[in-house]
Amino acid sequence: MRRWLFLGWLLIIPAACSGWKGAVAQPAPLATPAAQATVTPFQPQPPTPPRRPTPTPLARRVALAPDVPQTFARVPLPQGWQWSADPTQADLIWTWASEDQAAVAHWTLVVVAPFPTFVDGVRLEDVRAFWQGHDTAPWPHQPPLLMSTDTATILRARWGPPAAGRVRLLPSNALLETAWRNRPTWAIIPWQDVDPRWKILRVDGREPWHNDYPLHLPLGVQGPAATQPDAPKPPSNFNPNRLTRVALTGVTALVRATAWLMEIKGITYPAEDIGPLLASVDILHINNEVPFDPDCPPPNPRQPDLRFCSAPKYIGLLEAIGTDVVELAGDHMNDRGPDAVYYTLDMYRARGWAYYGGGENWEDGWRPAKFEHNGNRIAFIGCNVKGGGYARAAADYPGAVACDWDLLTQRVRSLRDEGYLPIVTYQHYELYVFDPPESFKVAFRRAADAGAVIVSGSQAHHPHGMAFYHGALLMYGLGNLFFDQKGAVPYGDQALIAIHVFYENRHVSTQLIPIYFVDWAKPRRMTPAEARPLLERIFEASEWPWP
Repeated sequence: MRRWLFLGWLLIIPAACSGWKGAVAQPAPLATPAAQATVTPFQPQPPTPPRRPTPTPLARRVALAPDVPQTFARVPLPQGWQWSADPTQADLIWTWASEDQAAVAHWTLVVVAPFPTFVDGVRLEDVRAFWQGHDTAPWPHQPPLLMSTDTATILRARWGPPAAGRVRLLPSNALLETAWRNRPTWAIIPWQDVDPRWKILRVDGREPWHNDYPLHLPLGVQGPAATQPDAPKPPSNFNPNRLTRVALTGVTALVRATAWLMEIKGITYPAEDIGPLLASVDILHINNEVPFDPDCPPPNPRQPDLRFCSAPKYIGLLEAIGTDVVELAGDHMNDRGPDAVYYTLDMYRARGWAYYGGGENWEDGWRPAKFEHNGNRIAFIGCNVKGGGYARAAADYPGAVACDWDLLTQRVRSLRDEGYLPIVTYQHYELYVFDPPESFKVAFRRAADAGAVIVSGSQAHHPHGMAFYHGALLMYGLGNLFFDQKGAVPYGDQALIAIHVFYENRHVSTQLIPIYFVDWAKPRRMTPAEARPLLERIFEASEWPWP
């Protein structure tokens, strides 16, 4: 039975495969004929070539000369340049420029000592003699010079290897404390490491901001790529266009015997010796405690009372020394009544001078005097600690402003928030001692805690000690600038001018300029022999960060 079924299936399959054999149906009238497919002409296309990767240009190589510190290799290079450890394979080499090679940058080194150091400067030849171990060095028994390995590498290339025992290498962040704890140790550091607790020593009579300072070391470039316009150049670590020097001074009172000598010897007589120094700074602060008054009587060197005024023509002295900002918190600002204060303010405004610590009223007197110079933002604010009759400014009355501690704190903090470095000056009590009392320390620390970088006592007729406190420099009293107290009070003929150095909006250094009064009107710079006894007394009365 299965066989016959199988044969039947064989007979059916061919019929199914042969298709339908019946009549084909005709399309109805009006029906659309079926579309016929046509062949599209075809043009053969060439094959697409494979994509090849764009070759990456080889980065040009920069290397350091063997005597250039390896820390320079941390400088980021522009795109297309990379560091190489092998100068022989480099396209560009950073090196020290020779005398016949143009410098593309400078690396500035600074000879420094702890701040309470009496020496002001040194000859470069003497430093080199000490390095090389010569007995002719002026201080052969000086402790070893402190420096970092990088600085030693730089000097070794110029002076050869140091003699045994003449150099001590330390990490950069250990130099300052080590020098202070081993006084009179000196150090050599790069400019970017300067700090107010160091004293910058002049080298060959020049300071780092002078163009001919001998430790501006020239850097150059060599190699096949040296002339390419995009060749990276080594950085300079000092730019004089980022530096500001501010001079703070003590008491100016153009009255009595000072004014009497000005009448005899000329209005600018008091500045004959120190005038060029004062005029050389970028911002000069003058604490003029006395108002100008057109009705001021002729000066009397033996004036019996303490009600002071100055003839308007005496402002020529302040013009001659380059005054920029006047402190008005002094005790005698109101000696001639409100009209003299208004008259004095008009004189300052006419000359474009800023003022602070006193003014047309309370608010005007508390307004900071703000300066922007070479990227440094510096603000002065001050007040009279004694208050009362010494500081009469009110909402509708002119004069000096009395200290309001909460307001002072708020104003100083606001200045820091605005990016300013506040300098606070006080008219405190006049004391004839070197050691500042506790009341001084409390007031000065209060300003520093609020954010002041420098706090200075403008009231002193006798210089006082100083301190470093929480990153601020506190100078409790400078002494007189132009005032007739020679022989009248202890140390009335000796004083300080403080020149504070700012760089890239930070306080980096302070120079102390001791002065001596030759008469009742004219101070001059002290000789080193004259200055040392005064500085010894000041330093003994000071508070230092390390013993």
